[in-house]
Amino acid sequence: MGAVTSTYRVQLTPEFGFRELNDLVGYLRELGVGSLYLSPTLQSVRDSQHGYDVTDHSRIRDEFGGKKGLLALAGQGLGLIADIVPNHMTVPVPESENAPLWSVLREGPDSPYADWFDLSWPVALPVLGDDPELVVDGSVLRYHDHEFPIRAGTEELPLAELLAAQHYRLVSWRDSPGYRRFFDVSSLIALRVESPAVFDATHEVTLALMAEGVIDGLRVDHPDGLTDPGGYLRRLRERAPGPLWVEKILMDGERLPPDWECDGTTGYDALNMVTRLFVDPAARDKLVRTFTRHTGVPDDYERVKYEGKKLVLDLFFRGEVDRLALSLGEPGLRDALVELLAAMPVYRAYVSPGEPPDEEATRVIQSAAWEAAAHADPASVATVAQLVLRGPAEAVARFQQTCGPVMAKGVEDTALYRWFPLACLNEVGGEPDRFGVSPEEFHAFCMEMRPTTMTTLSTHDTKRSEDVRARLAVLSEIPDVWAGAVESWAGAVRFDPTLDYLGWQNLMAAWPISPERFTKYLLKAAREAKTSISWQNREQGYERGLREFAEKAIELCGYSVASFTAVVDRYAQVNSLGQKTVQLMMPGVPDVYQGNEITDFSLVDPDNRRPVDYVRRRELLRDGGDTWDARKLLVTKTALNLRKRLAPDLPYLPIEAGEHAVAFARGDQAVAVATRLPYRLERRGGWHSETLRLPAGSWLDLLTGAEHTGLIPMAHLLCRYPVAILERNTR
Repeated sequence: MGAVTSTYRVQLTPEFGFRELNDLVGYLRELGVGSLYLSPTLQSVRDSQHGYDVTDHSRIRDEFGGKKGLLALAGQGLGLIADIVPNHMTVPVPESENAPLWSVLREGPDSPYADWFDLSWPVALPVLGDDPELVVDGSVLRYHDHEFPIRAGTEELPLAELLAAQHYRLVSWRDSPGYRRFFDVSSLIALRVESPAVFDATHEVTLALMAEGVIDGLRVDHPDGLTDPGGYLRRLRERAPGPLWVEKILMDGERLPPDWECDGTTGYDALNMVTRLFVDPAARDKLVRTFTRHTGVPDDYERVKYEGKKLVLDLFFRGEVDRLALSLGEPGLRDALVELLAAMPVYRAYVSPGEPPDEEATRVIQSAAWEAAAHADPASVATVAQLVLRGPAEAVARFQQTCGPVMAKGVEDTALYRWFPLACLNEVGGEPDRFGVSPEEFHAFCMEMRPTTMTTLSTHDTKRSEDVRARLAVLSEIPDVWAGAVESWAGAVRFDPTLDYLGWQNLMAAWPISPERFTKYLLKAAREAKTSISWQNREQGYERGLREFAEKAIELCGYSVASFTAVVDRYAQVNSLGQKTVQLMMPGVPDVYQGNEITDFSLVDPDNRRPVDYVRRRELLRDGGDTWDARKLLVTKTALNLRKRLAPDLPYLPIEAGEHAVAFARGDQAVAVATRLPYRLERRGGWHSETLRLPAGSWLDLLTGAEHTGLIPMAHLLCRYPVAILERNTR
């Protein structure tokens, strides 16, 4: 297989497997897709809609069509990129569906799978509710739908003695488990892939398919959870020479560790930069004032972020912190450890046990220690910082593995649901207090990008789809108009001030949306924010009130919201086409998330994993038109097919285009131009006499068929579309 020119991410489900995807290959090939990028394909929980809850690494998922179906898909000729999950397996219900785990629970340390999982004996299993009605059924212990193996020879013991004799302990569902897990999800148990035997067993099927040429490349889920991400990637690269991307969240200014043997990230760093490019930073103060007035939340995002991390450390990660504190080898350091975890500015500082920390890791942890010293004894903080840099191997590893979950739950799933002056900035890896970037900043970012890294605008994990964000970006150009609209809506319907303002942003940006979809989003947002309810404490009265708010907001304000959105869409379409053009033409391998070749107004999962209407997309591809959908499809098809004709490592060359456009060349072969801040552009009267100087030669605009050379008036270049995709004319 040659270089991957682009990918198209597909969420496989029991209802949409290999056979259904087979039927789309012709459409996707015409669209210009280079490779299919599949969600996890190994056997998982039978009704799973995402596949990250793997139960069996030895087979391709039956519900998708098994290995036979995968081979048929591969035979269609499009390259296949597989999403693999090395960090964890699921703890299914019933538990017997995970054979390695069942063996471990039955046989304890004598199980051939005892080294698979990062756990402590006896293993605490958080499953019990308020009615611990346990039933002994032969060699199985049952609790509602749960089932657990009974240790041989203990079946006839009285219940209390039988429970005490097992290799596990059943505890309250609110308690921490006796195993490392994925974030705070107790139904996902961490794997020890640093063990060669575990690595081989869990990767055997995937690597065999790569050796056979069935799978061409890999996407690695959450490598930050592993004991040694760099070592894991080196081992994987030895047997997987094809493209290899990592789901790594990079904060502003952060770079991938230089020793990671991979092609780059899955694109959140690019996503956040592209989003900011279409946000007007001049509106920051007004939007923050509107936000604080409606919510009562402080204007200091750093404070909200710190409080979110401290909350989840106490709420979710007591067990992890206790084990980590014990591994430090010195008493009395727990409070300092908590503060150091809360102060970490990134998902992980890469320190390997037994190896001296590099300069960057030392800088990150020492910087966090300086922040933490304001909240705990400075001497204790300094001691903890040294121990997690150069101390016991277990302490070094566990600290690294705890940082990511604290960031993910404290920031992604708490702070970003509490601080949202402009919600399009509240994306994974985003900094919602950083309003916008200039074209110059964006160019500097692109000039440092690897040509092999992935870029994206929407994923199965984004909190809002790209077109929802395109609408929200318009608010940065009309902060006063927006403030008036929200004042009107909030005057008609109120519920929870800490949530309502987020609700109004998303109601407008996802419009039209049903009361059911809107309610589901608000319920998730409220539970993640943890200000009134949470996933652990679902208060029925509050949730009933929230449902009533969602229904009344649409009933009483829907006409006004629809009218407001219709005006916003004149400018949101410009943002939508612009960010699509930029993402598909900038350095890297562009990924298109399923269905987003036309407009998609989805919110956070599971909303963004709904079935895609491919009949409509096929019709648009065949018939065209001048709607927003047709224009976005044209831009996507044009750019993806052009990328097939371009070398992936063509230089990125900025082109001066003024405040209201971003433009760049890819070597001497292609040029991309996109309008930005369209509302202000319109208010000033349009392009006037602004021009753009094309590189030497003749250029064909692939969207319009027009030919251009030299100095072109912007009003002429962008008279039909707000973007231009040009290819050197060799005729």
